[in-house]
Amino acid sequence: MNKIDAATLARAQAWLDGDYDADTKAGVQALLQSNDADAIIDAFYRDLEFGTGGMRGIMGVGTNRMNKYTIGAATQGLSNYLLQQFPGQEIKVALAHDSRNNATIFAQIVADVFSANGIKVYFFDALRPTPELSFAIRHLGCQSGVMLTASHNPKEYSGFKAYWNDGGQIIAPHDKNIIGEVMKITDVAQIKFMARPELIERIGAEIDKLFIDTIAKVSIDREAIAAQHDLSIVFSPIHGTAVDIVPRALKQLGFTNVHLVEEQCIPDGNFPTVVYPNPEEHEAMTLALRKAEAVGADIVMATDPDADRVGIAIRNPQGEYILLNGNQTGSLLFYYLLNQWESKGMLNGNEYIIKTVVTTYLIDKMAESKGVTCYNTLTGFKFIGALMTQLQGQKTFIAGCEESYGYLVGDHVRDKDAVVGCTMLAEMCAHYKNKGKSLYEVLIDIYREYGLYKEALLSFTKAGKRGAEEIQELMAGYRANPPKTLAGMNIMRVKDYEQRIETDLRTGKTWPIDLPKSNVMQFITENGGIISARPSGTEPKIKYYISLNTQLADVKLYNAKLAELDAIIERIKQEII
Repeated sequence: MNKIDAATLARAQAWLDGDYDADTKAGVQALLQSNDADAIIDAFYRDLEFGTGGMRGIMGVGTNRMNKYTIGAATQGLSNYLLQQFPGQEIKVALAHDSRNNATIFAQIVADVFSANGIKVYFFDALRPTPELSFAIRHLGCQSGVMLTASHNPKEYSGFKAYWNDGGQIIAPHDKNIIGEVMKITDVAQIKFMARPELIERIGAEIDKLFIDTIAKVSIDREAIAAQHDLSIVFSPIHGTAVDIVPRALKQLGFTNVHLVEEQCIPDGNFPTVVYPNPEEHEAMTLALRKAEAVGADIVMATDPDADRVGIAIRNPQGEYILLNGNQTGSLLFYYLLNQWESKGMLNGNEYIIKTVVTTYLIDKMAESKGVTCYNTLTGFKFIGALMTQLQGQKTFIAGCEESYGYLVGDHVRDKDAVVGCTMLAEMCAHYKNKGKSLYEVLIDIYREYGLYKEALLSFTKAGKRGAEEIQELMAGYRANPPKTLAGMNIMRVKDYEQRIETDLRTGKTWPIDLPKSNVMQFITENGGIISARPSGTEPKIKYYISLNTQLADVKLYNAKLAELDAIIERIKQEII
């Protein structure tokens, strides 16, 4: 057991002595009396970090927890910055929350603090998806917005995502400036909690309709939907915000055979039917797959609690449902979009797509073949949104994606959007079914045309203070002494995104990386494999992204070629472990 240092105890005592409410003080007292040193340290050893996109953490009392006072400080710091940036103007913000425990309470605190600072608040009347919050910021002409969500994190977590006036998450220089303002809040007395109700306006149904209408306009093959209107779709919101809006959006497009996973259609912050409310996890998809078997679904879709990520399952030739990873789903979606834009004569050389540096480079190859520019950004959809804003009016955006199940089709928001993701994936399925093809067959077609790509994600949780230190030590080790080989493959180049330098290990030659600094390392092998190491920005994890590829000249060799790549991936995993 760790020993509680004097500084941590002093921080806890300050909450007992300070101007905090009785329930909070009782919670601190109970924590101290528990004699659980690790819990006490983790709750008070630091201030919960307000990072470049907001903050996320475990709910509870303490400086390193999500609670009334840490959320109040974040909102006060953001308010102070908005008042500096827009002097003499009416400042407006949009506010929404997901289905997590305490989400409505936390959202009300945010609304109160904003209004107490003289800021107009458009406050959604109930839970809403993150992308709809982004849409509302743009539609209502707000300078900022906040989404109370911890995305797909476990039930113990909550989060505060801050947005700017383009509907995108906060980026430089505003991110660092807001962090500075939040850090200036050193006393609870600096937080204005006394609401001005006249500045808080509830919004809801009218924004829902506009959002769904806008998504419907993104559709590019309504004829296929009409022909395949009874496409069998299974959908689960996994106890989250998509429970009403995704079925409505699918219905508006013309789909008439949507089956909901009833057990997961009850918004519930305890997520009672899953371990993690994350469509990346097979376990979270179990009920949806069971429903699919019962109704013979053509496609299975599930969204995370704040409806910005979507995972899908499709049938293989044996009739079994298989879950696709985010790279496979993104590749299918981009293949469909690029070919549709080409067939309809919509490509003129000025179009672009965006993905992240850890997302499959199969997408880059497809874009190149169509004369479409493919931009790579740092991990995090906020960078995709920022580039969209930068290129607005200059080039035509088609779509963006990241391997962690985030997709955006159309430019109506500046964040990943599982609502439009669901409508376009269903449309894609209908389009190919109308041509007599399954999505599995289309995926194999892609591999035959562009190469067989196989990706894998390895993730290690390292919680608490010591865990954060271990992650930093690992990354420092990779920088000081990068591996020379992985699974018998020579490492030819190393990309250090923190130093913004790419190095050829054979010649020692270096090149600058034209992206902002980020704590990411990439190792490129002699045969085009890419292995990336990256600490998560939202979870106590270090993640390894593995991407390999080979040619697939004959479809009959698919299973054998896939097995070869799988074996190499397994060797890489063992070496990393």
